[in-house]
Amino acid sequence: MNHAVVDWSCFWQFFNSWSEIARGSDKISRPPVLNRWFPSDVNCPIRIPFSSEQISDTFVLPKVEEMVFHFTKEKIAKLNAKANAQMNTTTISSLQALLAHLWRSVVRCQNINDTNQEVKYVFLVSARPRLQPPLPEGYFGNTINGETLRAMAEEVVGKGLGWVAWQMNKAIALQTNDGIRKLYEDWVKNSKLLKMSVLTNNALMTSSSPRFNVYENDFGWGKPVAVRTGIANKSDGKITVFPRVEEGSIDVEVCLLLQKLVAMRDDEEFMEAVTL
Repeated sequence: MNHAVVDWSCFWQFFNSWSEIARGSDKISRPPVLNRWFPSDVNCPIRIPFSSEQISDTFVLPKVEEMVFHFTKEKIAKLNAKANAQMNTTTISSLQALLAHLWRSVVRCQNINDTNQEVKYVFLVSARPRLQPPLPEGYFGNTINGETLRAMAEEVVGKGLGWVAWQMNKAIALQTNDGIRKLYEDWVKNSKLLKMSVLTNNALMTSSSPRFNVYENDFGWGKPVAVRTGIANKSDGKITVFPRVEEGSIDVEVCLLLQKLVAMRDDEEFMEAVTL
């Protein structure tokens, strides 16, 4: 399935339905909703840029390695409690605290000499529950939007876990019904293609979610014991989040240049929350 057509939610919905059929079910539990959602008052057709200058991307992906870090429910809860306590709030989510912990380690391990160097974290956020009215649960399509958080390297490292997690919380909160609709309408008027060159040396990008139904995909030979992404679409700074078999625990698949991964493995503050 091409990612331009479906998002992670549809990907796992497809596998959930396929495994139900493989086990002999006469009816799948969540039929796909194929009705299209589109912003109103949009003039068609949409003019997609197709000139060689507009679609050319000479960016060459560097060779990266990957490592999977395991976080238990208990360790994640400690990170979340720490982040919320530092900011005197209760609204920072467990995933935001975990990703803030990860980002701080990556920035530390990059050994950025210029403390005023900008670093970025790109979130891929689903519009499904944020549109009003929300899209149907089984909506089959791609509803992902990108939200970019920018900060100085010294801020990410020096201002603490809570501050970084709070910036993430505020960035994701910008994904509202009005904001999403305006984004789509603006894109129709001035269509642009996403290029791999947006993933700079100082950027991370997170995809997937620990909420997907991964471990019920039994095709007749037993339930999965783990999930990984395979060999495609690897880039420096790509972070993929999956649930673990143990409820509430999370696997984080990290793709980075080798020297950064080695430094993370030796980062005591980061590894304190990791389960080996």
